[in-house]
Amino acid sequence: MPVIDHLGISVDDLPRAITQFDPIMSALGFERSDIPGPASWYRPGDVELILYPARDRESGPHEHGRVGWQHLAFAVDTREEVDRLHELAQSLGWSTVRDPKPYPRFTERYYASFLEDANGIRIEFMFNPPATAPGPNEA
Repeated sequence: MPVIDHLGISVDDLPRAITQFDPIMSALGFERSDIPGPASWYRPGDVELILYPARDRESGPHEHGRVGWQHLAFAVDTREEVDRLHELAQSLGWSTVRDPKPYPRFTERYYASFLEDANGIRIEFMFNPPATAPGPNEA
């Protein structure tokens, strides 16, 4: 069972945020469920993502680096999937913060991209496969 059950994000324009998040979450295998007010995406055994309309619509957008939200990283299975999801997000109006590229400062295998929406919500698509164990004659 995951330690974190759900993540809630307040957004200025809920219909626009749903339009921007839904194709991404669907591509990641999550199903959308709408309840009065918010929208959420769920995948069995995973963390639920919930978008809420902001109570104070004049309070945003969030500024990266300030106290609060940093970013949400979505782990995917290949570099090609990072590239594909990055392009999908761009087509939905997300702004590129960093194009897909290797990040050897994290690990030699780390490959990621970063995007941000109009609310200042920053996401990352990342591929970081486990290091391969040395063979019996390599130890």
